[in-house]
This record gives sequence, structure tokens and C-alpha cells, in this order.
Amino acid sequence: MQATHQLSRVAKALLLTSSLASMIALSACNYNPLQSTSPTVAIQKKEYIQKGQWDAFNFDQLNQLIATYGKDSPNYNSDKRPYIVTDFDNTSVFLDIEEATLIYQLEHLAFNVTPEQLNQIIRKGISSQNFEAAYNNQQGQAVNIDKIAPDIIASYTWLYHHYSGLKGKQSLDQIKQDPHYLDFITKIRYLYAAIGDTFDHEVAYPWVTYLFTGLTEQQVRNLVKATVAWQMQQPIGPVTWTSPAALSGQAGVVKTTWENGLRPYREMQNLFKAFQDNGIDVYVCSASFIDVIKEIISNPEIGYNINEKNAYAMELERDAQNRILPEFRHGYAQTQGKGKTATIQRFLVSKYGYGPIFIAGDSEGDQNMMQDFTTTQKVLIINRLRSPSSDIGKFSQQAVQGYGQANPKFLLQGRDANTGQFRPSMASLSYGAQTAKTTKN
Repeated sequence: MQATHQLSRVAKALLLTSSLASMIALSACNYNPLQSTSPTVAIQKKEYIQKGQWDAFNFDQLNQLIATYGKDSPNYNSDKRPYIVTDFDNTSVFLDIEEATLIYQLEHLAFNVTPEQLNQIIRKGISSQNFEAAYNNQQGQAVNIDKIAPDIIASYTWLYHHYSGLKGKQSLDQIKQDPHYLDFITKIRYLYAAIGDTFDHEVAYPWVTYLFTGLTEQQVRNLVKATVAWQMQQPIGPVTWTSPAALSGQAGVVKTTWENGLRPYREMQNLFKAFQDNGIDVYVCSASFIDVIKEIISNPEIGYNINEKNAYAMELERDAQNRILPEFRHGYAQTQGKGKTATIQRFLVSKYGYGPIFIAGDSEGDQNMMQDFTTTQKVLIINRLRSPSSDIGKFSQQAVQGYGQANPKFLLQGRDANTGQFRPSMASLSYGAQTAKTTKN
């Protein structure tokens, strides 16, 4: 009789243990977007994404994320779909599509403004203070907008009246032989960099988008398509332009260096496909211009295959003919820093009722959205060796500390700036470097 009671107690204990285990397993698979707690039991291992050049630990974590919140979860609810938000430049692609498009626009003189209009555009929001000392001219003298704007407009005026794509008759090849061409493209690109390093992001980020003034959405999208095709054939590495001494003007001789060789990250394209194939919606929130982002994420020839309606980026006003105006769209937040969080809250949290389960980014402009949503289970950081004093630098360090542990929030993915590709490691190689680093010294 005593043995029978002992067996009964054992059986009850086993039954209770089994029931608790089943409850935990179901709880782990049940996506509740209002909770930030992560699964407490292992999900059946399955490879949803291609291995590519992913760091092995990141690869496993991303597969687990899809298994936990995708349609294979027994409690997946198509009426409460999970979603993710990713940055674009230097996160989803190697380099910056806005900057690459600027170079293409400059080299092809793809503008639709008069010299008088351009003068207003390049001065918009820019005070007369001197640019940072790193942007002194070749003679070591300080430069500001009042010195360089007259030079730019003088060269653009000559181009405007001579180039057949504007109001002149000469071909682009002919135009390129004149020093005004090099002076113009160099000083505009120099000005873009100088503004970015001298003024607040709220001033600098919209400035480059104003150069699209007078163009239509389709014209901008055509520029982007041509830019990607051109960049894919270009070598990776820095390019330096120096303005001609013959046109030193008021600013003097200046130089600017930009990065060549934009490449889509195939791993990110595949990750976005895996999310969507498994019932997880994908959105892009970028500080580039909206028409630029719409084209690159939705063009099937490029390979991201994200609906253009899922793009949130910098917005400008349009005129009655749908031509772009040099005025930030009223009522919209700039999609950088806190503005990314505000945009996600306005358009996505209001739609879904909860925040994203996953965020991807690479810079200080992404660090707010990386930490502002309690629903975010994973944050992927493309390792550009950010400053350890910045939030994203601190997040990168957390990723290093959490590497190999159970279910860390932050994942750090290395890249090789010499090849434009991921590295199967957390550590990144800077351009020209032989030794990869995990964090900035």
C-alpha cells in the first residue's frame, strides 16, 4: 500500500512537471507585443536565412527570432503580425545611397533650378559661421557659406548657360573640359561635408535633399536606379576632388573626399525576405530622401523587395506639378535620432498597437529607436566602430559582453570596408586596415 502511494505521488509530480513544461513552451511561442520578456525555452532549430557571411552567433539568434515570432510559432496571429524596422544607409547597404546619388547628380549635372534658386537653396538654414577647421582651404584659411556660395553660383551660372541639359548647347563631355565643371561639383560636395561636420543634424540632414528641387519623384528615382548600376561597377575606395586653382574665387582651393563602391548587403536582403516569408512585416526608416529610399528598396532589379509604402524617410513639400520644393514637409519629423522614434510611433505603433520586435542600424541616428520600444527583442548593429561614448557605442559593447550568452538583446555584425561585404565575425575591417577590430579604441 505504501509503495502504491509513493507511485501515485511520483505520477502526480511527473504530471505537474509535464503540465508546467507545456505551459512554459506555449508561453515562449506566444507573441505578446506588449511584453519585452524573451522566450525562456529553446525553440526548435531551423535555418530561415542563408548563412552567407553572418557571424555564427548572430546567424543562430536571427533564426531563433524568426522561429519564435514568425508563422511557425503555434500561437502566431496573422491579425497581430509582428514587424521590424531597419535603417538603410550603411545598415542594409554598404555606404550611403543618398551620398552616392549626390555624386551621380553632380557628375551628370542633373538639376532643374536656376542659378538664383540654387543660391537660395545652398544657403538655406546655414549661418555665416566658419566651417570646422578641418575644412579650411588649401591655404589654411577658414571658409564659410558667404565665401563659397558665390564661387558655386558663378560656376553653376556658366554651366547653366552652356550645358545642353540646362539652357545651353554643349554636350556633357564638352562641359567636363571646362574648369567650371570641376569647380562646381567639388565645391558642392565639399559644402555638403562641411555643413555635416559644422552644424546640427537638424540643419545638415535636410540640406542635401534640397538639391532635388525642381525634379519630380520619377526623375529622382531614375537617378537612384542609374546610381546603383554605376556604383556596382565602381571600385571600392575613397575618391578625392580638388577644385581648380584657376577658379580659386573667394573660398580658395578646397578638396573633398567621398567613398566609392556602394554594394547591397546580400545577407540583409535575404534577412528581409525571410522575415516577410514568415509573416513578419518589414519597414525602412531612413534619413535619406523618401523618393531615393522608395526606389532602392522596391526596385526588383536591386533585390530588397520591400513595398515602397513601407518606407519612412525625409519628406519635402511638392508643388502643383508634383515637383520637389526646398521645404521640409509640414507636420513631419526628420527621420534621424529622436525623429525616427517619433515616426515609428506615429505611423506604426498607431497602426499595430505595439512596437517592433527587431531594429537594425549603424549610427547615432539610429540609437534612439534602438532603445525606445519595450517590445524590441533584438537589435542588430552593423559594426562601424562607433564612439564608445555614444549610446550605439555602448550598445556595441553590450553586444560584445553578451556574445554567446542566452538570448542577448544586442547583436554586433562585422563588415569589411575593403570589399563592401559582411565578415563572419563581430569585428570589422576599416578601409586599408589589415587588422579587424570589435570596438573603437
